[in-house]
Amino acid sequence: MAARGSGAVAEKDIAEKTLEAYNDVFADIINVLLELEEESPNSSYKSDGKLHAQERDIAKYWCKGLVRIALYGFENQTDVDSDMPLRLFSYDGAAYRGQLLTEEAAPRYPVVTLVLYFGYRRCWKTPRTLYDCLTIPEELKPYVNDYRMNLYEIAYLNDEQVQLFTSDFRIVADYFVQMRKSRNYTAPETTIRHVHELLQLMAVMTQDSRFEGACSPDMERRPTSMCEVLDQIEGRGIQKGEDTILSLMHYLLTNNRSEDAMRATEDAAYRHKLLTEMFHDKK
Repeated sequence: MAARGSGAVAEKDIAEKTLEAYNDVFADIINVLLELEEESPNSSYKSDGKLHAQERDIAKYWCKGLVRIALYGFENQTDVDSDMPLRLFSYDGAAYRGQLLTEEAAPRYPVVTLVLYFGYRRCWKTPRTLYDCLTIPEELKPYVNDYRMNLYEIAYLNDEQVQLFTSDFRIVADYFVQMRKSRNYTAPETTIRHVHELLQLMAVMTQDSRFEGACSPDMERRPTSMCEVLDQIEGRGIQKGEDTILSLMHYLLTNNRSEDAMRATEDAAYRHKLLTEMFHDKK
């Protein structure tokens, strides 16, 4: 994530890991059909004489038979991060260092990190290479190795690219592409395979808890689409709105304020003022 340590960010990390840790979603994103093996996303580095932990969002090995070919790592971003190349450089370096700790006869394999950027309000215009992050005197440049991150701006994929996904990630990508285009979302009829995990991810990344609240155990046992999820969200929204208005009417009438109640049905600004007053009184 763009920043680490806050509760909201930690919650985002957890939700994103839950969905992308599924092999069908992970393999779909990197467009392979080979077996994937779990790898610990944790590593550490030493600074100021102390050991510090660092963690990738997702990490898996890509294997062919018994031969380990590569370690793929995902980093999920909802905000731009000007230090992202530095962060990735440390993750990749830790993965290579881990290979040095294995037996010398073990084959060495490349480390590939993909940055999935979900922001739809603006493109990624901050550094994409190590050179862009650093102030390097011209005479030192020949001696400084550059590092380029593999950045994919999910919201800026075209419709044909979105349709290439076959897992739940197509739903995620389609959502952010639509939001980038029109700030509006029309749900497809596509069946969700990992209902709870997808809705949890949507709730965290959109900061709309209604997505997760719409999930029910029944949805896990039968075909469920985003159309049904949105129907649930809309229905709950209408019910919540009705309950709020009824509470306001009860509050006003029990306080002998029938004229305010009548005005509230016609004047939205005045109704909002009365709702604020009601919630304040109930505290």
